[in-house]
Amino acid sequence: MKRKNFITLAWVSLGTSMFFFFVFTDEKNIENFLYTIIISFMYSFVLGGGNGLINDFLNKKFPWSEATTKRGIISIVVILIANIIMVYFCNYMNFVVFQKGATTAEYFKGKYNFINWFTINIALLISAFLHAKGFMDELKKTSRKEVVEQKLIAKSANAQFESLKNQLDPHFLFNSLNVLSSLIDENPVQAQKFTASMSKIYRYVLEQKDKELVTVEDEIEFAKIYCDLLKTRFEDSVNFQFDVDKENLRKFVVPLSLQLLLENCIKHNLATSSKPLSIRIFTEGDVLCIENNLQIREQIKESAGIGLANIVQRYSLLTDRNVYIEKSEDYFKVKLPILIDKPNVISVNSDDEDKAYLRARKRVKEMKGFYGNLASYCIIIPFLIFINLYTQNKYHWFWWPLLGWGIGVASHAFQVFGIGESWQEKKIQEIMNKQKNRHHGKI
Repeated sequence: MKRKNFITLAWVSLGTSMFFFFVFTDEKNIENFLYTIIISFMYSFVLGGGNGLINDFLNKKFPWSEATTKRGIISIVVILIANIIMVYFCNYMNFVVFQKGATTAEYFKGKYNFINWFTINIALLISAFLHAKGFMDELKKTSRKEVVEQKLIAKSANAQFESLKNQLDPHFLFNSLNVLSSLIDENPVQAQKFTASMSKIYRYVLEQKDKELVTVEDEIEFAKIYCDLLKTRFEDSVNFQFDVDKENLRKFVVPLSLQLLLENCIKHNLATSSKPLSIRIFTEGDVLCIENNLQIREQIKESAGIGLANIVQRYSLLTDRNVYIEKSEDYFKVKLPILIDKPNVISVNSDDEDKAYLRARKRVKEMKGFYGNLASYCIIIPFLIFINLYTQNKYHWFWWPLLGWGIGVASHAFQVFGIGESWQEKKIQEIMNKQKNRHHGKI
């Protein structure tokens, strides 16, 4: 426990002793005053301090945020056992040692059973308050931590995504200038046409490079223009074939992905009139494929692998679906996932924070309801027992509300700590996640 908690207990003990001394003590002298202070401090520090230390120990060993269900069950068992022991100890010291109102045998035979039972309920009320306060403090701290972590993840993902997109502009320009440089010597007229086509293509690059996704239709149209540009240089050495289903045209892919893959085809394969390079762009279900026949060219300098790596990384930031690569002795194929909706996974907006806040608020409300129920039980049941025993000793009707309400409190505890509807929701979510992962595995 912290120092301020001990100071609080000292002030509570002093206030309680003053109240009992002036209200219930007949002989008001220094001896009785000191005796009242000692008794008050004993109860306050044993019950209040003991429950505080138990709560601190459980917070370290079983934090609410990491093991809510386990912590709830352990807390109920531990506080019941610990408070019974502490109450019996305090009452023994008070009635047997200090007041000498009974012998040890008389005490444990049941002379003070009612007082012990009443004090145990008061102790449980104190413990319930401390555990409720500890849970809400932990929940607030965890909620703030999660929001901060999500913001950091979002900023990191945004920075990484912007870095990847910024690779496209210089990468495309570098490759295009290399092509243009070759054409100037080989065919100046074609070089002029190439320059005009390159300006149109570069305009598209500038328009699309800042977008997360573009429609398949836009990307295919751009790829056709880019293929015409490559035809200008390679003529009959390269053949292109497009076979894309119309139903996929309004769906989405990563921008400039086809341009980067077409560059890879040209860069890594030989293309001559006698052995033309055939490139096919087509769809297979919800996948866009780029396939070429293998005519690997020998390269003096190892490739940096910017194009394909860029596409893979950008997809990983936008979806959990993977980019697949197939390679055999005859062909090389890349499969790009076609996305139905534009995902929003790299930004954490106010809606996400509002949902997290509402979930946390609902959880706090559930916990407050349970501890309010427990506190009411600990206060009202001892009062009913007192009324029953004071008015009618033969028929003990207090057992009915004690057991009935007690079962209700236990059921409430199981529901709040994960055995009721919250457990069902967790199980449903777990099954849905498994089915989702199995579905993506097949894709």
